[in-house]
Amino acid sequence: MTVEHEPGPENGAAGAPVSRATAIGYALVAVVLFGWFLYGWLVLRQGFVDSVGESAGTAFGLLLLVSIVATLRQLRDD
Repeated sequence: MTVEHEPGPENGAAGAPVSRATAIGYALVAVVLFGWFLYGWLVLRQGFVDSVGESAGTAFGLLLLVSIVATLRQLRDD
């Protein structure tokens, strides 16, 4: 197997730095998701696995939302 080109910013690979506001937003979402997990597990007493699943489902839903918004922004710029 050969590689015809090296991945890099000129070939569409992710290479742009992340802004400070974006990094803070990611950290805030992670803290909220962890809090949601703890709330479900310790306060609602719904079980460890259920709390992990609920937090993971929320995280995947947020990732889907971010993906859709990024796609719409990219289409708007074209």
